[in-house]
Amino acid sequence: MAGLEKYGEDQFEVEVFSIDEVLPPVLDDTSDYLPSEISCDLVLDFLKHQDLSQDLVSLCAEKKVPIISSGKKIISKWVRTPPT
Repeated sequence: MAGLEKYGEDQFEVEVFSIDEVLPPVLDDTSDYLPSEISCDLVLDFLKHQDLSQDLVSLCAEKKVPIISSGKKIISKWVRTPPT
């Protein structure tokens, strides 16, 4: 984000959602943690919980929003998973 602020000046609007609470190993319902609506050009996924990342990818695919989930093993045409 620092790079966007430094080099992008006012060309980008960045919104950060943080989930800092301790989560169970398996989340059957992630709706309490993820936004119900996504309206943007790109999502950067830095979530640590795999269930949250998977559901975020599904939400982005539904809205046709590309997502970058660095270091994760998620298969979807809407996600790019570069190595970390």
